[in-house]
Amino acid sequence: MNSYKAIRLRPTLTIGKLVIHISFILLCAVCVFPFLVIIGTSFQTENDIIKFGYSMIPKNFTLDAYKVILREPTVLLNSYLVTIGTTIIGSLIGMWVTTTYAYAISRKDYSYRTFLAFFIFFTMLFHGGMVPSYILMVKWLGLRNNILALILPYLISGWFVLLMKGFLQTIPDAIIESAKMDGAGELRIFTQIVLQISKPALATLGLFFALQYWNDWWLTLLYMDQSNLMKLQYLLIRVLKNMEYLNSAEAIQYGLVKPGMQVPSLTARMAMCILAAGPMLLVFPLFQKYFVQGLTVGSVKG
Repeated sequence: MNSYKAIRLRPTLTIGKLVIHISFILLCAVCVFPFLVIIGTSFQTENDIIKFGYSMIPKNFTLDAYKVILREPTVLLNSYLVTIGTTIIGSLIGMWVTTTYAYAISRKDYSYRTFLAFFIFFTMLFHGGMVPSYILMVKWLGLRNNILALILPYLISGWFVLLMKGFLQTIPDAIIESAKMDGAGELRIFTQIVLQISKPALATLGLFFALQYWNDWWLTLLYMDQSNLMKLQYLLIRVLKNMEYLNSAEAIQYGLVKPGMQVPSLTARMAMCILAAGPMLLVFPLFQKYFVQGLTVGSVKG
């Protein structure tokens, strides 16, 4: 028997592919460069920023901005815990509520699918506004200074429902019918079949929910007065406002700061960006392989 060597065909790099690769490399560099500038600027001094501007490599390395922000680490740690807790709990519950609603209106044999689809679409066009929402949360539900006030308003979104509905419509009806013939109930079909098939869409939906809860500061401003229930984003905003006030002439007049003393407000902004965005930058690569697939399928079929 004659033995043959397997010949591996190497793809030829054409000029077109080379241009595409170079273009994507430049695009990635353009996207990464501002973040590197933010990191470098957070370690600069205020005087260096005023003299030389923002730089990726600090001329005089200092940790003054982080020392000011981390002056009370227990408060910052508590805000991290509140933000992480609301992000995880809100994302999981929101994914369940959104997926069940989308699954109901994606089933052609469900009697009320047209009404429910119009109902969720109507909420995308018309919104009650801030005052009715505040009355509902505070007066009727009594959730002021309650952790639920940071979770409930974002549990369901019309756009998220339609995105998930578009993905669920791609599931063949034959799979559901065969499961029914085998004696499976609706809950078992949904949990053991539909959710297993929908992992790319669920990962995309979970990322959207996580970003929404993590970046939120508005609900804390509306419903929270206690410092132990403040989320990270709102806490950083308060810290920045305090620094800007300490750099004002009024603060010097009242003796809050000494004349000539400069609070690092410019570098503190960059340090806040690192502290606020860092955890999400670590989470995003875990969902990246599902993100494009779930988003494109849901948007095309929706």
